[in-house]
Amino acid sequence: MQRLRYSRYLKIGVILLDIIVISLVFVFFFIERNRDLQLNTDLWEQNALSIVLLTLFWILLSGRTKLYTIPRNLTYTLYLERFVSHMLIFLFGIILLGKVSNNPFLKSERFWLAISLFILLLLLKSSIFFAVKYLRSRGINFRNIMFLGQKTDSREILENIMQERKDYGFRIKEFGNQDLEVEKLVAFWKEEQIHTLYFPVDNSNINKELEGKIHSAAEVNKVRIVLIPHIVNNNFFEYELNYIETQPILTPAKFPLDFFTNYLLKRIFDILFSLIILVLICSWLFPIIAILIKIDSKGAIFFRQLRFGYHDEVFSCIKFRTMFENEENATQTTQINDVRITKIGNFLRRSSLDEMPQFINVLLGQMSVVGPRPHMLLVDKYYKAKIGRYTVRSLVKPGITGLAQVSGLRGDMGDMSIEMKKRILADIFYVKNWSLVLDFVIVVKTTFLFIKGDKKAR
Repeated sequence: MQRLRYSRYLKIGVILLDIIVISLVFVFFFIERNRDLQLNTDLWEQNALSIVLLTLFWILLSGRTKLYTIPRNLTYTLYLERFVSHMLIFLFGIILLGKVSNNPFLKSERFWLAISLFILLLLLKSSIFFAVKYLRSRGINFRNIMFLGQKTDSREILENIMQERKDYGFRIKEFGNQDLEVEKLVAFWKEEQIHTLYFPVDNSNINKELEGKIHSAAEVNKVRIVLIPHIVNNNFFEYELNYIETQPILTPAKFPLDFFTNYLLKRIFDILFSLIILVLICSWLFPIIAILIKIDSKGAIFFRQLRFGYHDEVFSCIKFRTMFENEENATQTTQINDVRITKIGNFLRRSSLDEMPQFINVLLGQMSVVGPRPHMLLVDKYYKAKIGRYTVRSLVKPGITGLAQVSGLRGDMGDMSIEMKKRILADIFYVKNWSLVLDFVIVVKTTFLFIKGDKKAR
């Protein structure tokens, strides 16, 4: 129903720009390294063929990595994961082509080509990503959408996200409290130029006959319908869509870390990364923090608290002590301007340095570098009864950092009934979509947040 003016051209333009950059980098290195051979026709033809092969490989690979299939609600963290995955395979292709080909230039310069392309394309595509986000936040390239049906928790969360994230470029149009009739709905679509209708899967207040008519009218009027599953009553997290010939079926999902090779890769990464941090940083940082804690207040240096871990096994999570010692620390959550927090403890919390001892938990196999953050036992028990599919997050080891944390979903600010559900959904997304590249991107983003300072850390 809504006329689309820019999106299709933007995608074509980005693809062409990527191809031009790849070609120009290749030509630049060739000319710089072979100034005396510029008029050698055979050599130029050989390298032109290499450019064509790399371009075709780039385009074919993008279909697999979904590099150009970018929904407007994609976050930069997930976009980086997709880009890095694509680039690693592409750069491996460049190195392999240089190794097996008879092209002397490609053999000698394949590593410099790979490094240069990675840096240039990362800067270029990040700039385009944020430029598009900025334009959408300013009201350019938007989508008119509407919600219809029962006001479920899932719908409330989705509306909250779209209202907060102006850079997604959604404009929510309200149908109001008028009687739900197909004719009135179609007139509303035409008047407001609706692009997408968001519709809960479970609509107890709309009869099946009317629901069928709405779907038919949407198809005729070119209005997309997006179904919103209920996060409490629906098992969509536990199933995936497969086919027997052309008949769709739902089969029990197997999460990435259920596969032993993936589990082994993650464990190797955890051990190596933790050893590097503990040896190179914690070996000198821990004594300094320990002295400051002892000077600031009486009590132990470390604070151990029971948390739920992998498959809800209870373990002792190690942190630097940031509060005056009292019996409430293990059972009462932190409050704003909490008087129990010491001066050095306030600094440690805001810088997240109080979490550093948890690398010991990682080495012991109780935690992972990246994963859902472990909650206090009483917090876990409270939200298990409140949020459906909460326990899915326990199917992987808890982490020192996680997707929710680098996405700004931390702290106790805002409406916690919504914010905690968004946090849990981010954790579940991580469980279902884990990859080693995603872990790497989350670690990099955590490092930048640590240097920059996370306003929600406390």
